Amino acid sequence: MIKVDHLTASYKTLDGNVVAVEDANFEIRDNEIFGVAGESGCGKSTLLKVLYDILDFPLQVDAGRVLFTGEKNGQPFSLETGGVRKAWWNHISYVPQAAMSVLNPIARLKNQFLDSIPPEDRGRETKEQTLDRVRAYLEELNLSSETLDAYPFQLSGGMRQRAIIALATFMHPSVILADEPTTALDVVVQRGILMLLMKLQKASRNTMVLVSHDLGVHYQITDRIGIMYSGRMMEIGKTVDLFQNPKHPYTAMLIDALPRVGDKRQRVGIPGSPPPLRNPPPGCRFAARCPKAKDVCRHDAPAFREVSQGRYAACHLLEGEDA
Repeated sequence: MIKVDHLTASYKTLDGNVVAVEDANFEIRDNEIFGVAGESGCGKSTLLKVLYDILDFPLQVDAGRVLFTGEKNGQPFSLETGGVRKAWWNHISYVPQAAMSVLNPIARLKNQFLDSIPPEDRGRETKEQTLDRVRAYLEELNLSSETLDAYPFQLSGGMRQRAIIALATFMHPSVILADEPTTALDVVVQRGILMLLMKLQKASRNTMVLVSHDLGVHYQITDRIGIMYSGRMMEIGKTVDLFQNPKHPYTAMLIDALPRVGDKRQRVGIPGSPPPLRNPPPGCRFAARCPKAKDVCRHDAPAFREVSQGRYAACHLLEGEDA
């Protein structure tokens, strides 16, 4: 299980801290695919970086923590913010945004696999024995073992993305964090990557956190979804329930803007733009763009709470609803 405990994270700048994630407080369950969605700049990728403990300057944690608990090979483990790096690849792995450009362009793929496998996992294996295991794993993912001898620039975009996913999952980690894994891929390749992620998650029964601005991607593969806006979590619920009955006006407007097969109605985007994270307004961050906003929305920030069983939202319009 992943517990995000009142987490606030910011970027340090010359003009002061820019808070990118503010008071995030929720749990991600074992063996589920949890999606994080929202407009660009809402804090999705920052949240994922903090989960993976990439706390390099200027990113910093101002309050709260992230706690990972679970079991692998019969051995329980517990990891907390600041101590997650020691478990990279083994317990938790990361598929970064723009993954196609993160492979070393002057190293063959096989050398990049060998570098990612800890010596304790290889034991007394020779390099060739380890590569035999890698070849077998690549074939499970419909990647030719011949790609191990290739340089990244010799592979197509889809093959590079599959190689990155193979690198991230070879050690069968308990948690996989995927940041926009289908960005810059055509729809056919996107579907193949999504099906691959689902296959891996079901086979390993691990927990996957998937960040994407594309709600269509979330609808296809996630079990639950969290909607972020301007650094804050707006709503969390089962993906099917959230699409059928969105609680927060922002969620409803995002879903209403999606094109649908056979529906020829003109789709209208959400007017306006998100507030600046450097100096956000008081109250609900979405109030200036919300057609249902009341005076209280512009002055008091709504609490993020359970509004019905398994559904969480931060909206004054839901104050009459009880869990």
